[in-house]
Amino acid sequence: MSPTVIALALTAAVLHASWNAFLRSGADRLWSITVMGVTGIVCAIPVMLWLPLPTPTGFAYIAASSILQVAYSLFLVAAYRHGDLSQVYPVVRGSVPLLVTLGGVLTGQLLAPEQLLGVALIALGIMSLSLGKVRAPTSSILWALLTGLIIATYATVDSNGVRHVSDPRAYAAWVLFTYGVLLILAYLVMRGRLAIDLHHRETWKALGGGIFVLIAYGVVIIAYSLGPAGPITAIRETSVVFAMLIGRLFLGETLTPRRVIACVIVAAGAIVIGR
Repeated sequence: MSPTVIALALTAAVLHASWNAFLRSGADRLWSITVMGVTGIVCAIPVMLWLPLPTPTGFAYIAASSILQVAYSLFLVAAYRHGDLSQVYPVVRGSVPLLVTLGGVLTGQLLAPEQLLGVALIALGIMSLSLGKVRAPTSSILWALLTGLIIATYATVDSNGVRHVSDPRAYAAWVLFTYGVLLILAYLVMRGRLAIDLHHRETWKALGGGIFVLIAYGVVIIAYSLGPAGPITAIRETSVVFAMLIGRLFLGETLTPRRVIACVIVAAGAIVIGR
């Protein structure tokens, strides 16, 4: 992969870890992630009006990706409800690289042996982060694995769908808009009404987190238009490493030797893919 693609994937990883830090600190995660979607809607509209419309095939991919991402958001909230963040998140993210790589192979994307090795190292390192003295409940592990499967599916959809539009920015904008609208509808069905108080600190924190969400998604969509999905997704999953660093520096969390070793494995996988 080119340095540009690697840089885009790493940027997406940092941004992804950042918005998860916003989500983690929220009192109501379902409300927080829904309000984050509102930011995506507002920011996507000007881009949608400025760039050419996607093709009918492009719209089909956009619809599929949006629905899958709504399911991802709901499953992620459920996983966090049943288990600890530091155990659930690594399982969710660590299961993605290998699944996306498999999806890429099934759709005709061929990967070099060293890229496959790098994907395996990153998956192994991130999954090992979920191991600790207190094992996560089985229910949370199952929710996390299902969430990872959904992420792998929509990432595969995106990596193919972006190639059916003239501009990847248009694809990202339409997905963010459609996803945001569908997520609000899902929230209304589950909760009845969505209250957004602009005088409340939590509202601005969620809206700010939404900016990180839309930039992270846009960056990775551009990366998908330039390179293979498996390695790009694997590098993006180093967000777990950045999340731990953010947790240590800003949330006061502890880095254990086991987690440091896991981070080294993840970094090694990223280097192998980059080379």
